[in-house]
Amino acid sequence: MEKKPKYEELERRVQELETHYSQLEKKLYQARFFSEEIMTYMTEGLVLTDTRGTVIFINQRLSEMLGLLPEEIIGKSWLDMVPVEQQTIAEEAEARRVQGHTDRYEIILGHKDGHKFPVVIGAGPRFDKQDGQYIGTMGVVTDITERKQAIEALEEREAFIKATLDNLPVGVAVNSVEPKVHFSYMNENFAAFYRTTREALAAPNDFWEVVYTDATFREEIKKRVLEDCAGNDPERMHWEDVPISRPGKKPFYITAKNIPLPERDLMVSTVWDVTERKLAEEALRESEVRFKALHNASFGGIAIHDQGFILECNQGLSEMTGYEYSELVGMNGLLLIAERSRETVMNNIRTGYEKPYEAFGLRKNGEEFPMRLEARNVPYKGEQVRTVEFRDITEQKRADAENEKLQAQLIQSQKMQSVGRLAGGVAHDFNNMLGVIMGNTEMALDQADSTQPLHDNLQEIQKAAIRSTNVVRQLLAFARKQTIAPRVLDLNATVEEMLKMLRRLIGEDIDLSWQPGHDIWPVKMDPSQIDQILANLSVNARDAIAGVGKLTIETGKVSFDEAYCSEHQGFVSGDFVLLAVSDNGCGMDAETLKNLFEPFFTTKEVGKGTGLGLATVYGIAKQNNGFVNVYSEPDQGTTFKIYLPRHRTVDETTRPERADTEETHGSETILLVEDETTILKMTRMMLERLGYTVLTAATSGEAMDVARENSEEINLLMTDVVMPEMNGRDLAGKLLTLYPNLKWLFMSGYTANVIAHHGVLDEGVSFIQKPFSKQDLAAKVRKVLDEKD
Repeated sequence: MEKKPKYEELERRVQELETHYSQLEKKLYQARFFSEEIMTYMTEGLVLTDTRGTVIFINQRLSEMLGLLPEEIIGKSWLDMVPVEQQTIAEEAEARRVQGHTDRYEIILGHKDGHKFPVVIGAGPRFDKQDGQYIGTMGVVTDITERKQAIEALEEREAFIKATLDNLPVGVAVNSVEPKVHFSYMNENFAAFYRTTREALAAPNDFWEVVYTDATFREEIKKRVLEDCAGNDPERMHWEDVPISRPGKKPFYITAKNIPLPERDLMVSTVWDVTERKLAEEALRESEVRFKALHNASFGGIAIHDQGFILECNQGLSEMTGYEYSELVGMNGLLLIAERSRETVMNNIRTGYEKPYEAFGLRKNGEEFPMRLEARNVPYKGEQVRTVEFRDITEQKRADAENEKLQAQLIQSQKMQSVGRLAGGVAHDFNNMLGVIMGNTEMALDQADSTQPLHDNLQEIQKAAIRSTNVVRQLLAFARKQTIAPRVLDLNATVEEMLKMLRRLIGEDIDLSWQPGHDIWPVKMDPSQIDQILANLSVNARDAIAGVGKLTIETGKVSFDEAYCSEHQGFVSGDFVLLAVSDNGCGMDAETLKNLFEPFFTTKEVGKGTGLGLATVYGIAKQNNGFVNVYSEPDQGTTFKIYLPRHRTVDETTRPERADTEETHGSETILLVEDETTILKMTRMMLERLGYTVLTAATSGEAMDVARENSEEINLLMTDVVMPEMNGRDLAGKLLTLYPNLKWLFMSGYTANVIAHHGVLDEGVSFIQKPFSKQDLAAKVRKVLDEKD
């Protein structure tokens, strides 16, 4: 049956609609597929939720961030993806979006493996395009871990730069220059070098008025600086040795330099305090002027040479030889010596000979003349050179009378040098004798009636002994003045920092034993000086040890009262921190000990030592109000004791600590053995004053004889450790056969640790350190006697 026309038309329209719908559906699918492709593979995380906050879509990037598959997330609440401690932030953001607000906030999310990471979420509401109803939320999630790390790294770098600038030895600031100096940064040294504070330089204060109090100079320097800075030329923005004065104070000097930052309209200002250098330069100039004046005023010729080549000379040498000053400087000085004397002079230069001797000189005209030369090795402009005095003795040789006069002067000069050496040589023994005189006088004063003439006589003896002690101290004194930066130190910590270096310094064959004291007091001094002391003493110990040996470093604390110091030359009353350095090397004899701290004195071979090491140790101790004590015997090693004053902090009391001054007495019998007669007598009197019966012996053999002849019990043997014939330990062993209950007390100038290392003492054996006071002796003897067997 034929279709009716209207149905054909309708069918055609339906087909057209179906075709159009199919095309629309295809385009919609393509658009949706394209949109999902973009969302899936975009570099940021993407999440879509419905009106209840349930996840309906998550892209691949967010899935990777969370470590979860999409099916593990879709259908769950978005809040389930947020750590508990962060959910309040997420809930508040969700509430704002429901109200139609777009939001951006930072939050912490968690990965499936447990690690957490920071993100920024940009989220906004989604609305139905047909009716405009709220249908959910779309959120873009950005992982900001790398950004956070970059920010933290930048903050750490900025902190490092600030810390570096704060601790630089120069002053540094960042500031504007005009119309007014305003600081955006300055370190402590910047204000300190201007002798002011950060607060004083801060706005609204005027930099120029704070720093330059003199109005005229202020305007001059301000004008100069502003003019130099105007062109932003770094070459002009450098000002050397600017003097700054303050009312009632000494002027100081600074050197400043600015570096422009034109893009920020700022300057980096640096400043150095050059006061010490300026003062040193001025002192040097004055010294050179004085030197030149004395140099040219000398009656003889003077030259400074390096391996024979003349570096400087005076007018006297020019007049003596006939050469001009300009000809002499740079000349080989051997050309001033006649051929027959050159070998002697050259040999004296090589060996560093420093005594006067005669030679023949050669003038410019070829004339030979007799002269006397005397040279010294001295530092000059940072180098070791020789200064030589030339004396033309032609007239002396011709005239006998003049010759005798000059000879007498020379002999007198040599005598004075000998006296100086003698004073240094006998000082040690002289002080021991003075100690005995003063100790005996003090004990006699305790017994003498103050109303009797004898008491006055004893006081005069005591005063004379004290004056003699001061004379000896003056004879031995010499100053060490070096620029230092003292600070409060823990001596144990400072020494421990040096141990590794010291072990390398002394070598593998020498064992380094570190014996730190407990609860020692702080000291205030430059830590580099501790390093100097340890290095010098360790090198000396290394050179004193042949082959395998031991070096012991100890610290401790000790107090001396006035009574003790009056009996021991060189000691100072007060609280001290002890640094002791001991070795078991070759030791030193009395002659060496006498010259130990003299500058340039050395027992080492030529070229092996300068003779300044121990002089430096002595000078450092003196400069810090401390002192040094040395104990040594040949083949028994050496102990150096450096006593450094205790440093008291502001909140510590300055009242000295007082020990129990009550002396303990006894009635037992003591056998005292000491090979030094004065110490033997002094110790005997101390013990007898304490009530003990004392038998004395100067040698081990004499001690055995006394013990055999004695009919009563001997309770205590008090003996020196190192003695001729046999040591104290062997003596004690022999005496035990006569007195099985005998107790021992050893005494020595070495420390207990060093004595133990020598193998003389066993651990736990009683020991008292020389020198000791009567109070120390009383306590130690009583303690040993009261100990149970």
